[in-house]
Amino acid sequence: MISTSSSTSAMVTQGKLEISNVENVEAKNTRLGCCGWLLVIASFMLVILTFPITLGMCVKIVKEYERAVIFRLGRIMDRKPKGPGLFFVLPCTDTFVKVDLRTVSFDIPPQEILTKDSVTVNVDGVVYFKIQCPISSVANVSNAHHATRLLAQTTLRNVLGTKNLSELLSDREGISVSMQESLDDATDPWGIKVERVEIKDVKLPQQMQRAMAAEAEATREARAKIIAAEGEMNASRALKEASLVIAEAPSALQLRYLQTLSTIATEKNSTIIFPLPIDMMKAFIK
Repeated sequence: MISTSSSTSAMVTQGKLEISNVENVEAKNTRLGCCGWLLVIASFMLVILTFPITLGMCVKIVKEYERAVIFRLGRIMDRKPKGPGLFFVLPCTDTFVKVDLRTVSFDIPPQEILTKDSVTVNVDGVVYFKIQCPISSVANVSNAHHATRLLAQTTLRNVLGTKNLSELLSDREGISVSMQESLDDATDPWGIKVERVEIKDVKLPQQMQRAMAAEAEATREARAKIIAAEGEMNASRALKEASLVIAEAPSALQLRYLQTLSTIATEKNSTIIFPLPIDMMKAFIK
């Protein structure tokens, strides 16, 4: 139910956009004049007189994803495009242009861009768009697809030129949204809806890649040294506490001595050990 209502509202919005975009053109171009109406009537009479022959020239078909913008004597005929299905045109006075409403995708060629922090990068992307108002796409721009491609390239340069390299590498989603909004606003008079913009790849110069790799390696080495120093400090504290415990209980040293002998005998069987009682070393220690 939600999807049905949303699709209905989208269709209503699209219809309003088409009507609003064509109102000015329609107000000026609906008047054909006396000569225009005479030509239309003559063309209609010609169709009636040669009905079986001109049937294929008058009846046209557009598919579900297409719309037809009809021009009568060079003027847009109706407020909205024809289709899908059958529609009728006069062979002598009417011409029509088919418009595809499906989503179209194209790749933005790699652009060499200078970022805000003076780093040269090569960036490419992909754009998804569709024609929302067929009449505007035909009447307001000569080639809507080509114009959108050129505008996407310039928009990519303009948006990325205001970003630092770190923002370009970490905030691709935000950059894509900003580009999508800019393209959508710029192509709205052409009847085009930009649905999505994505950054595909960011290529850095070889020197910059080596510098970033050296910086990352130095950072990792510094962190490793800090971790090793912290481990040594914790180990020294543990040894200090162990020495205090052994000093309080002399028998603990004897047990530790025996445990060490057991460990050596287990790991290194070829080692010969001559145990010496600790009591014999007390005279030398004193």
